[in-house]
Amino acid sequence: MKQIALYGKGGIGKSTTSANLSAALAEKGLDILQIGCDPKRDSTRMLMQGRFIPTVMDHVRKEGDADVRLEDIMFTGYRGVRCVEAGGPEPGVGCAGRGIIATFQILERLGALKGDIIVYDVLGDVVCGGFAMPMREGYAQEVYLVTSGELMSLYAANNICKAIQRLSMRAKNRCRLAGVICNSKNMENEEELVLEFSKRINSRLIHFIPRDRTVQLAELHKKTVIEYAPESPQAGVYRSLAGIVATNELFTIPNPLDTDELESLAFEYI
Repeated sequence: MKQIALYGKGGIGKSTTSANLSAALAEKGLDILQIGCDPKRDSTRMLMQGRFIPTVMDHVRKEGDADVRLEDIMFTGYRGVRCVEAGGPEPGVGCAGRGIIATFQILERLGALKGDIIVYDVLGDVVCGGFAMPMREGYAQEVYLVTSGELMSLYAANNICKAIQRLSMRAKNRCRLAGVICNSKNMENEEELVLEFSKRINSRLIHFIPRDRTVQLAELHKKTVIEYAPESPQAGVYRSLAGIVATNELFTIPNPLDTDELESLAFEYI
C-alpha cells in the first residue's frame, strides 16, 4: 500500500490536484482512499459531485469519538474513491491540527486505513505539529510538494522540505520527498524555475500541470476534470501524473535552501 501526501501553500491547488489524481488512479482499477486534512473540508468535494461531506470532527463534537462509525465519516465518490474529511473547529476556536490527529486515530481504530493508495491532502502550514502529523507518525511515507513559480509558494514548499529533513533524522521515520508538482500560474519561465528549485533541494520535477480553463469549468459543474472532460488534454495531464505517482520509487531527503538562496533563485527567472 502506498501512502502519499500532497503538501503546499494554501490556495496553490492541492485539493484540485489531489481529487483529479485520485480520480485518475481509480480509473486504473486501484482502490483509493482520499483524506482531506484541511478545516475547509473541500478536498473531496469534486469527487462527491459538489457535496460537502460530514467531517470527522463534526461527528466527534456531536457524538464523541467513541461513537463514530465508519459509515458516518467515509463516503464513496467517483469511480469508488473512498472520501474522508477531517474537518476542524469552528472558525476562531481551537486548533485545526488536533482535528487531523483525532481523525487518524479514529480511522486507525476502525481499520479504514487500507487500499492500494491513500492520498492525504494536507494544508502546507507545517509550523503546526498537527498538520505535520501525517509525516511525523509515518502515515504519509511519500510527500509531494505542490507549488507554482510564485516566491511565497516556493517559500512554503521549502519550509516543508525543512520538516521532512528534520523528521528523517528519526531512526524509524519513513517519510521521504517523492518529488515536486508544478501547478502553473502561467508565469513566464515558471517551469524552468520550479525545475531548478527541484534540483537544488535534491529532488525532481515530477510533473508540470498547465493552467487550463477546463479546470474551472469542471469545478463549476461540480466534477473533477477526469469526469467532466475525460478526453481533454488536461485530463491527460492528470492521468500522466497518476501513472508517475503509482510507479514512483525514487525518494530523497531534501536539502532545503536558505532564504537568500531561494530569493536569488527567484530573481534569476522572474
